[in-house]
Amino acid sequence: MEHHYHPKKIETYWSNWWTEHKLGKPTGDGPPYCIMMPPPNVTGSLHMGHGFQISLMDGLIRYHRMLGHHTLWQVGTDHAGIATQMVVERKLEKQGTKRQQLGRHGFLAKVWDWKAESGGTITDQMRRMGASVDWDRERFTMDDDFSSSVVDAFVRLYQDGLIYKGKKLVNWDPKLQTAISDLEIINEERNGNLWHIQYPIYDSDQTLTVATTRPETLFGDVAVAVHPDDKRYQHLIGKYLSLPLTERRIPIITDDSVDPDFGSGCVKITPAHDFNDHAMGIKHQLDSINIFNPDASLNHNVPKAYQNLDRQDARVSVIKELKVLNLLTKIEPYRHTVPVGDRSGVVIEPYLTEQWFVRCEQLAERALSVVKDGTISFFPHNYVNTYYRWLEDIQDWCISRQLWWGHRIPAWYDDQGNHYVATSEAAARSHYQIPSHIVLNQDEDVLDTWFSSAIWPIGTLGWPHQTQALDTFFPTQVLMTGHDIIFFWVARMIMMSLYLTDDVPFKHVYITGLIRDENNDKMSKSKGNIIDPLDLVDGIDLESLLHKRTHGLMQPEKAAYIAKQTKKQFPNGIKPHGVDALRFTYFALASTGRDIRFDMNRLSGYRNFCNKLWNAARFVMAQLTEKPLECSWQQKGIHDQWILSRLETVKTDSHRYYENYRFDHLAQLLYDFVWHDFCDWYIELCKPILLKQNSESLSSLHTLYNVLEQVLRLLHPLMPYITETLWQSCRPYLNNPPESIMQTAYPVSHPLNQDQGAVSSIQRLKAIITAIRTMRSEMQISPATTVGLYFSGGSDEDTNHLNSMLSWIQVLAKTHLPVWKNIDNIPPSAQQRVGNMGIHIPLEGLIEPEQETLRVEKQVAKLAKQLKVLNTRLDNPDYRKHVAAEVLDANRKQRHAWNQMIENYQNHLVELARLQDQTNPEQ
Repeated sequence: MEHHYHPKKIETYWSNWWTEHKLGKPTGDGPPYCIMMPPPNVTGSLHMGHGFQISLMDGLIRYHRMLGHHTLWQVGTDHAGIATQMVVERKLEKQGTKRQQLGRHGFLAKVWDWKAESGGTITDQMRRMGASVDWDRERFTMDDDFSSSVVDAFVRLYQDGLIYKGKKLVNWDPKLQTAISDLEIINEERNGNLWHIQYPIYDSDQTLTVATTRPETLFGDVAVAVHPDDKRYQHLIGKYLSLPLTERRIPIITDDSVDPDFGSGCVKITPAHDFNDHAMGIKHQLDSINIFNPDASLNHNVPKAYQNLDRQDARVSVIKELKVLNLLTKIEPYRHTVPVGDRSGVVIEPYLTEQWFVRCEQLAERALSVVKDGTISFFPHNYVNTYYRWLEDIQDWCISRQLWWGHRIPAWYDDQGNHYVATSEAAARSHYQIPSHIVLNQDEDVLDTWFSSAIWPIGTLGWPHQTQALDTFFPTQVLMTGHDIIFFWVARMIMMSLYLTDDVPFKHVYITGLIRDENNDKMSKSKGNIIDPLDLVDGIDLESLLHKRTHGLMQPEKAAYIAKQTKKQFPNGIKPHGVDALRFTYFALASTGRDIRFDMNRLSGYRNFCNKLWNAARFVMAQLTEKPLECSWQQKGIHDQWILSRLETVKTDSHRYYENYRFDHLAQLLYDFVWHDFCDWYIELCKPILLKQNSESLSSLHTLYNVLEQVLRLLHPLMPYITETLWQSCRPYLNNPPESIMQTAYPVSHPLNQDQGAVSSIQRLKAIITAIRTMRSEMQISPATTVGLYFSGGSDEDTNHLNSMLSWIQVLAKTHLPVWKNIDNIPPSAQQRVGNMGIHIPLEGLIEPEQETLRVEKQVAKLAKQLKVLNTRLDNPDYRKHVAAEVLDANRKQRHAWNQMIENYQNHLVELARLQDQTNPEQ
């Protein structure tokens, strides 16, 4: 073993070794266990959310692989229609070429070239994070076999009447000129205006005031609605208005959804350009007038003077003309939510256009039932409410996109506009009996990437063919994903899988939280607080970090502020921590809450944990010259029986935490056992015994090695690289070991290998040594100074226990041989109590009484002040009524602890006074 822990060196070696030896392939003889990795975008690079989920999934996979399960972690990437097309288009534009010049075939060839050259970035980063997938089964959603599955799913749904083509309102991106999903929209709070426009009442000199945030859309108005109980407008219901700037008349109607308190209480109804208005238009059988071209310029349905104007220019012109006509009564500042395309950065338009849709109501009913009857379980359970909310109010799903990159819709058109859906043109001609002389052209649109993602669990395993992989691994065991795509992905996978295979796609859904920064802010490029996981792994200097955070901002004016904050948080850049420390941090943070605050201090602490484990292993391996001899339970010392008993408890709890997806509890359990029980206590208890080189030392040596080897296996799913390296040092002393720790068995508990008496005995010893160390620390007594020690009180059992532990107390607490005395005969001493027994360190010669008295009095005053504030809070009935129960409980425990500390300090002051009296008897 190397003297120091160098994470990057071992990570590079083992990552390549695992891949070369194909250790991610399914090999176990136990029951099948499969996880589908959510396919990241092929354009993407690793971010904190990816790193978090990959670490947890890999932990589950390694755990089940070590249980002997026939384990598959299915890996792959998504073609990311819009994102990939934008990346390649921008690259071409820099070369002076537009995709239209290349044509569809030529452009797609360029996309495939880009994918071959740059599309593997994120999978390479997954390898760095230790992802133990079966790389031979890696899938891409545009692979031929997967594309065939997508087409087959579309055709089946169409033939069963669940896919149709229709003209509906969709989210439209005017820059990309395609329909987009809700998930591709960012709702931004923006400062705008509320324009109050007078609509003349037909055949009258009166007007009706309508307030709107989008005056340019008045050309699409087909009615003005008021609330039926609004007394201000009862006399106008059923009359008509002259639509300003046009020659049209529109009716005044009533609807319960109108808010009388918003604006003037009159709402313009524009069904072709607002989702709420569209629903109202259908309800009242109103026409829908589309006033926009695909690029959001105004079309032929508006007066000629406004045709072909950009929507913003049209707004300016409309407002100007309304002012000239004295129809604009007020402009009121108004803050409202604006939908913006996350890729294009432009305002999204509700747009009436012909698209392909999936009828979802029937699919949703069954998807709801399998969660309600427990066939699929959510972890944490409260996320079922989000799932129910989406599916109980589900709308038909727009699945077509006006792009070139993606799965082209399998529909062919004749010159009359009739469409024919089939898996190919030949299949369409055969099925619909279309003669060869009739020209057919395939639909230009492609499918929404969420459509292909919805069949990810079955398509990657070979569906619609009944493959061995599908027979073996479907349904899968658990899906791990974020709460933001419960509807967009989770629900749709369940709906599609149930319909196409008559089975659920997975048994459990584990929902992860959103990782935020140390200030609990969402990580985003615009905030400049994004952290690249690999920068935490490898480290990054300040200059490079500043460039990464301030380069390419959509709002360049924020660069100076971001640079200032970055320099404050990371004045020296970020130090390297290694993959294992980062992975362990992810596990430790995986609580059941919705948000996760990433703490750099915890990451540094787990880097220290790696060092601690490395040094402990080095110590153990340094004691070995040959394979340690087996010894019976009776031959083991009480400290050996204690650590082995503790180990059994840890193994039992580990399995329970995996089953319940409590990764945070698992990490804390293993951390406490390894750092405190094994390293801080057991190794230290062994050190004086190992010097004896007798049967007792041989027993401890065997136990040291045995516990270390099992600890490495317990930690392996969380920290694969360091545990593989250290286990390879243990390997020569094992019987018929496999090549890798990945192939070993996860430790299983054997309850018979426990002795609660040993556990109790060592716990008491630890309490005694801790009490002595606490007194030494508070009085700032040098670790090199050997102190006297008295015991008082206690029972015969305490006496017998202590007599068996004297050598450990002397060595670990640095004391002279302890002496039992009656409390009345003990000289002035610092003292602590453990149970009914008093522990005393004589003070004479160790401290200056006057200085120690001043120190203790300051501590008492400080605690008394803190206690007064806490008591005031706890004595307040309103505070007790409104604060969370766990906070109240923590405060009460704190009050008890502070009261105990004050009592201890006051007892210490009494002893100090005794010492001063003894030193100066004449006083």
